[in-house]
Amino acid sequence: GGMKRRLLIAKSLVHQPPIIILDEPTAGVDVRLRKNLWENVKLLHGQGVTIILTTHYLAEAEEMCDRIGILSKGNLVALDSTNNLLNKIQTKKVTFKLDKSAKIGNNELSSLKVLSLKENEISLSYEKNRIEMEEIINLIKKDNVRILDISTEDGDLEDVFLRLTKNR
Repeated sequence: GGMKRRLLIAKSLVHQPPIIILDEPTAGVDVRLRKNLWENVKLLHGQGVTIILTTHYLAEAEEMCDRIGILSKGNLVALDSTNNLLNKIQTKKVTFKLDKSAKIGNNELSSLKVLSLKENEISLSYEKNRIEMEEIINLIKKDNVRILDISTEDGDLEDVFLRLTKNR
């Protein structure tokens, strides 16, 4: 488990290699060990060590990596900086907290998709290059609904991965 993985990583660092390959280093480890491992990886990277990481944890890759390669069925489908890959995703999620229920259908605005509709809350996804936030707000307000709070989330590396591997 975790102790064996820790020992293997420590052994690999003894001779201060210029390149380290980590294959799923956080698979099956506890939260504390995962945090400690990433702190050490950041430290090594800061010292100029090149780190090649394979992982299924896309949030970790997004946070830790400068460049990301995405494989699908053995083929490299993307290789770019993390920022460039994230900028390719135009999908954004917005959640509105309202003073009463809103009635919005999936076809009200093109590229607008209702993700969840609760009593006083609605979550939508939209293509930020195809629709303006003002249009969404106007759509919600057409039923005399007051918006109490808005939160937004940009697409993440998981969205990039799903889009790039969708038809493969």
